[in-house]
Amino acid sequence: MKAFKGRPKSVAVPRERRETERREIIALLNGASLSAREISERLGIAEEDVLAHLEHVRMALHGALLVEPACCLQCGFRFEKRQRLKGPGRCPVCRNEHIAEPLFRTR
Repeated sequence: MKAFKGRPKSVAVPRERRETERREIIALLNGASLSAREISERLGIAEEDVLAHLEHVRMALHGALLVEPACCLQCGFRFEKRQRLKGPGRCPVCRNEHIAEPLFRTR
């Protein structure tokens, strides 16, 4: 048998959850308007995962997920027609990259 060098790897233990991540997201959005980044910080999951969960939440709630569209902070352009939940990279009008993130809430 080989001698073990270094310290043993620690096993990652996931935090205990009482509800699913999607139900936790719905519960967070009942009280306030939050961005995907704020949701990810509160739940401790990646922002990309939050956006994927929000797609499913939108379908499950049948239109009860309200999205306040992203807005350019320089010229004020609002991304009203945008269907994707992820915020845009730059403004199509002024090409500025300072964009306020979309906010999500439930009815």
